[in-house]
Amino acid sequence: MLRWSLHYGIHFLVPILIGLLFYKEYRWKAVLILLGGILIDLDHLWADPLFDPNRCSINFHPLHTYWAIIMYCIMLIPKRTRIFGLALVIHIIADITDCLLM
Repeated sequence: MLRWSLHYGIHFLVPILIGLLFYKEYRWKAVLILLGGILIDLDHLWADPLFDPNRCSINFHPLHTYWAIIMYCIMLIPKRTRIFGLALVIHIIADITDCLLM
């Protein structure tokens, strides 16, 4: 239960809190962008089996590889891509947490 709560709490509660607390000018747009980080899970559609609760996503799925994670971190640097990079990094943190608790 702890693993599930942390994983999905980071996926959903953290983006909402960050959007509301740090993006006051356009908080709801920021919340939607940050929650949109979950879209990188579309790469799970190429996995077989589609869902495996005992599989670590990191470096298994194409959008969860180390190279992709480096790109997400680079996206944090320019202001134009920062919020998108943050959404993706939050997603990766959630997945890393899940892997560590396996």
